[in-house]
Amino acid sequence: MAPNNSNRNPFAFLTEFFSSYLVRLKAVLTEPSNLPNLLTLSRILTVPLIIILLYSDNRWINILTALLVVLAAITDGLDGYLARKYGHESTLGKLLDPLADKLLLLSALVMLVYLQRAPAWIVCLIVCRETAVTGLRAMAVEKGKVIEASSMAKYKTTFQIVAVVCLIIHYPFLWADAHAVGIFFLWVAFIYTMWTGYTYFRETFALLLNE
Repeated sequence: MAPNNSNRNPFAFLTEFFSSYLVRLKAVLTEPSNLPNLLTLSRILTVPLIIILLYSDNRWINILTALLVVLAAITDGLDGYLARKYGHESTLGKLLDPLADKLLLLSALVMLVYLQRAPAWIVCLIVCRETAVTGLRAMAVEKGKVIEASSMAKYKTTFQIVAVVCLIIHYPFLWADAHAVGIFFLWVAFIYTMWTGYTYFRETFALLLNE
């Protein structure tokens, strides 16, 4: 006679379900090839939290938010290092990594405009540049070309992160005017952003015209 499933203990069913889920989750988390992508996804998942925290004007919450941005930036370098070291570079990772960077930085910059801590016109031009370069890279990939990030582009990202962190802190911190420091690095990041954007346009059009 077949067992009567209707008399089955629902708690036993839930226990089996969550046990199997935890086993699968553990396998994903302990598999080295998944670590770079998990770090990238964690960076994306911090974006809504950072946006919510930025609505507060509390000094200590500002510092906590800035620390989250710093930790997210650390995962940016760590996921790439792990992918290269263990040979776990993937198409998904190459897609998610720059997307995570742009979501994090551009979301924070837009919120800083909302909080009147960053000039709107600078942020608008940065957003336009990042969007345009993403489109150019997509065009190049369709043509079988890959445009690697230059060393100047990496400096650009670093200056953007420093500017965002300082502008999030906003208030005087460690005997320094965090807002003034942030504005200075935002200008530096803006110059690098525009210059590298011009470089991307020039290289992409050269690749497309030489076909």
